[in-house]
Amino acid sequence: MHSFFATISRMKYIERWALMRSSRPENLSEHALEVACIAHVLCTIGNTRYGQDLDADRAALLGLYHDATEIITGDMPTPVKYHNSDIRNAYHEVEEAAAQRLLRLLPEDLRETYRGILLPEKSENAEQEQYLRRLVKAADKISALIKCIEEENAGNGEFRTAKKTIQDSVDNMSAQMPEVRDFCKEFLPAYGSTLDELL
Repeated sequence: MHSFFATISRMKYIERWALMRSSRPENLSEHALEVACIAHVLCTIGNTRYGQDLDADRAALLGLYHDATEIITGDMPTPVKYHNSDIRNAYHEVEEAAAQRLLRLLPEDLRETYRGILLPEKSENAEQEQYLRRLVKAADKISALIKCIEEENAGNGEFRTAKKTIQDSVDNMSAQMPEVRDFCKEFLPAYGSTLDELL
């Protein structure tokens, strides 16, 4: 018996934003789907508009699994995770150990494929892989910004400081990655609209 996928399915039980009062809870499964969709379109924008040759399908896959280790570690709040370099480095070690533990839940012949998803890959396309992972990180930040926008629109002031911090981070990424800039300009304003307004 191999329990990898049964374990992955438990992402729906991991609540995000543990330190914040939310108008609506968000779980890791829905966050991963949103990150995958955004990472895919970021690559598509890069390929279509900026002459990139990015693997959008791989970016979506990386997005789906980008927080899978949190099934084991839980969702550590960002202010804690990045408080200082010692905590950040220790957390990276914990994440890697959690990824290795997840990999052991697979049959041996499938582990190599999923190792390349759960852990940063050293490959002949290392530069492209690194850029894909940067786009997934940007998609992760954009997803967090969307959550802040939704909470603000629901009248919840709890996310005001988080929104400013995340917006600054997304703005910095936009300055470095035109795909992020285009997404934020063209798609982000629609978030928080009613269904009638969207359609």
